[in-house]
Amino acid sequence: EIFGQHISINDIPTLYNRTILCPKNQHSFLVNEEVLQRLPGTETTYTSVDDVECEDGDDVTNYPTEFLNSLTPLGMPPHKLKLKPGAIVMLLHNLDVKQGLCKGIRLIVRRLQNHTIDCEVATGSNKGSRVIIPRITMTPSDIFLPFKLRRHQFPIRLSFSMTINESQGQTFERLGLLLPQLVCNENIW
Repeated sequence: EIFGQHISINDIPTLYNRTILCPKNQHSFLVNEEVLQRLPGTETTYTSVDDVECEDGDDVTNYPTEFLNSLTPLGMPPHKLKLKPGAIVMLLHNLDVKQGLCKGIRLIVRRLQNHTIDCEVATGSNKGSRVIIPRITMTPSDIFLPFKLRRHQFPIRLSFSMTINESQGQTFERLGLLLPQLVCNENIW
C-alpha cells in the first residue's frame, strides 16, 4: 500500500515522496479521488468558469456550458476541483519561475479559501516555503478542439497519482504502478 487505508494528518509530511503511476490521466484521476477520500478533513469543491472563443464565425451557443464543463483537456484542471487541507497537488501552469512555481512542481495544500489556496512547496529549492495560488484563466494547447476553451480555475490538480510521463525527472521514496492495460511503445522489438 502506497498511502494506506486511512491517512492521518501526521502522515502528510511524507506523502509528497509517494505516488502511484498510471499510464493514462483517466486512471490517475480515479486514484486521486480515492486517496482524497482517505484524507481526513472537510472537502471543498471549486468550480471553474468556462467559456469558448470561436473562430470562423461559429456561434458560441453551439457549445453549451455543461459540455464545456465536461471537458478536461491535457494540462488543464478539472471543472470541479475537489481538495482538502493536506492534499498533494501539482501545478499545471508556470506562475512565478523565479520563486520556483513552475509547471509540474508538487505542493501541499495548507489552507483553502474562497479566492486563493495557501500551499507549501513540497519539492525543489524552495521546499517548505508558503505560496498563494490564485485562480487564473487558462487555454489548453489541445489542437483537437474546434474552438478555444477558456477555463478560469486554480491551475492545480490532485497529485497523489500521476501519469508515467509526468513523473519523468522526479524521485520518490515509495512508488506504486497501476497498469490496468498493456503499456508499450510500438517501436519496441
